[in-house]
Amino acid sequence: MLMKTNIYKSAAQVTVFSTVEKLLSFVYRIILSRSIGAEGLGVYHICLSVFSVFLTAASSGIPVTVSRLIAKNNASGNPKGGHAAVTAGVVCTLAFTLPAALVLFLARNLYAALFPERDCVYIFLWLMPGLILTSVYAVMRGSFWGTKQFLPYSVIELLENAVMVAVGCVLISFTSTAKSGARAAIIAVLISYVFSFAVSVGWYLLKGGKFVNPKSQLKPLLSASLPITAMRTSTSLLNSVIAMFLPAFLMAKCGYTDSEAVALYGIVCGMSVPMLFTPNSLIGSIAVVVAPEMSENYYAGRTELLRKDIGKTVRASVLIATVLIPVFFTLGNDLGVFFFDNELSGEVISRFSFMMLPMCLSMITTTMLNSMNYEIRTLIYFFIGAAGMLTCIFAFTGLLGINAYVVGLTLSFIITAALNLSLLHKKCPGISYMRYTLKSAGISLAACFFGKSLLNLIGGLPTVARIGIGGAAVCLFALAAFYGMEMLSAKPLKKLFAGK
Repeated sequence: MLMKTNIYKSAAQVTVFSTVEKLLSFVYRIILSRSIGAEGLGVYHICLSVFSVFLTAASSGIPVTVSRLIAKNNASGNPKGGHAAVTAGVVCTLAFTLPAALVLFLARNLYAALFPERDCVYIFLWLMPGLILTSVYAVMRGSFWGTKQFLPYSVIELLENAVMVAVGCVLISFTSTAKSGARAAIIAVLISYVFSFAVSVGWYLLKGGKFVNPKSQLKPLLSASLPITAMRTSTSLLNSVIAMFLPAFLMAKCGYTDSEAVALYGIVCGMSVPMLFTPNSLIGSIAVVVAPEMSENYYAGRTELLRKDIGKTVRASVLIATVLIPVFFTLGNDLGVFFFDNELSGEVISRFSFMMLPMCLSMITTTMLNSMNYEIRTLIYFFIGAAGMLTCIFAFTGLLGINAYVVGLTLSFIITAALNLSLLHKKCPGISYMRYTLKSAGISLAACFFGKSLLNLIGGLPTVARIGIGGAAVCLFALAAFYGMEMLSAKPLKKLFAGK
């Protein structure tokens, strides 16, 4: 019981900090959208999308693997092995990022044409020192997970974001154009990376961490981290490719100018899609804490416990999605206008709010399968989903415009969620979630009708009042329905506050 209580408390702790961090990022996104405009936001996101490919390739699989190796070595009474795992992670990530940053800087004229506008590459280059620093921080993050230091991890993540927001707000106040604003925002990102690197390394050393000979841990680190890195790098590469070719495709298929196409990309990818990804913080918090336990149960052959954990986690993800869907469906238009002063962003939020359900299922099932050593299968499923998304973009952009991207994104989540769930059923038969999902979808649909009806009644109120009253009422309606149908329990809250 104590172990379960600690899991609930750890999940709650990570969730609280992650939620505050996401809220801070959301406020910052509003500030950026109003300060540098849709075009500046588009340039900002294009640069970050390209940068994320290299950052993901450098370190995405290493933190999880480092945490596993630390736990394994600590369990066998070999703390030096944990230090060697951290050192191996730092060595591996520096071996990639140092030459990569140098090549990207020296060869900037060769790939500048890949960006929608040539000026983007000079803004992008500001991130090169950050590639080295934040990849080392990623290793430190893995060491925190492995030693179950969730509080330092959560605090550093939050403070990194706070530094970026504070510095970004100051810097963009001195800019006058969209591109100079985008450059200022990118510089703020770099400064936040410097902060998290310095604090995380300092904390690691302060708590007794050491850098030792990594030789014993290099091979296990690489063999375990490469499949995860390949999958996540593919995701970042896909986003980067879309960021670079989608504006050009909109120009060719729909007749937009350069600025109009980049602005549309900025509206959808910088405003609407991040809003639709709101459940990410909750799903991510669940995954960080629950995945290690699932992995332990899987390798120990505790099939019944694994089956229960999978069922509970999937149902929790469904609950999160189906409570939020009617809120965004009802209030999407108001949210876009209120937060971003942009009607199109609100239309996209409302129209594609139903994407949240397959998105949540895809995210959590991918994490579960990775914890069960099926990284290669999830990578294959990702490629299948990506193929569906790209097909949709190429086939329907001329007809749907920028909406073709969100349709394709939704399709990719549906495909990967279906394939992941099919594999989970095959490897762990008897998982219970389908009936719950169908009932949840019915409740969510009813809440959508309730929300739209309520909005007709309060339509004359100011926007902020409609958002506050409508959001609270729709959430309460959905939660009351879940509780009334005995699909929502107070047990997790009791366990959260039970024990020490």
